[in-house]
Amino acid sequence: MSASYEDEWRARFGDAAGILGDVPELPWLRQLLLRRTHRRYADRRVSKPLLRLLLAAALSASSKSDFQQATIISVEERARRDRLAALVPDMPWIGNAPVFLVFCGDARRLERLGELRGHKTGNGKLEGFFNATTDAALVLQTFILAAETAGLGCCPISVIRNRPDAVAEILELPDKVFPIAGLCVGYPAAEGHISMRLPPDVTIHIDRYDDSRLGEAVGAYDIRRDARYSIPREQQRQPEIFGHVSLYGWSEDKSRQATRSEGEDFATYLRARGFTMD
Repeated sequence: MSASYEDEWRARFGDAAGILGDVPELPWLRQLLLRRTHRRYADRRVSKPLLRLLLAAALSASSKSDFQQATIISVEERARRDRLAALVPDMPWIGNAPVFLVFCGDARRLERLGELRGHKTGNGKLEGFFNATTDAALVLQTFILAAETAGLGCCPISVIRNRPDAVAEILELPDKVFPIAGLCVGYPAAEGHISMRLPPDVTIHIDRYDDSRLGEAVGAYDIRRDARYSIPREQQRQPEIFGHVSLYGWSEDKSRQATRSEGEDFATYLRARGFTMD
């Protein structure tokens, strides 16, 4: 059976260019194309058995060399959750979500296993950090997809990496275990909106990297995205430096955001926690 995904494609990318003609009917793909981030949650508990099942599904994700270097911390103690929420006061959903998880890269466990088996397994170089980060990211994304299949909504919180020492103290993270992102989880209180993505021509390349038409493609994307949900004038970043512009599109917003570095303390935190990054 062939199916048209034109409506879903248009919802995600703003137009229907590139739709394939003969593709199978796969309801989960429709759901994936229409997925949303949720920051408002209904007053409804997420059952422990469901959460445990979703965590098991997440930990079924692929892992580099089967090292399994991801760790998930479910923050259930109210005092710890409040301390985490206080680190980011402009994101009240950290404290309000029914469930809050922290996904960590865990380069420690492999070293500990080596000690138990009598093998020297130093895991603090760049490769160890990179592998643990990738494992944790795969587990995080798999959890989100599994949770959405169960009718839950999620909101990743990467900003916790801006306060790594404080997060590590609250969660009692040992050396070589580091936060990748928090995740708010709950039943959505509102439908939310679909965040438009860059056109596939920008992010999918054939045989070689080619960004020769980046400006043209992103310019058209900015116009489509602005037509759906325009960023208000008062939300334009750093107008004292860059001024205001009539079409404040995604590329202008993200370019301005990137002029201010984030997570500057993270590299220092990692080196103080046993990573040499050699």
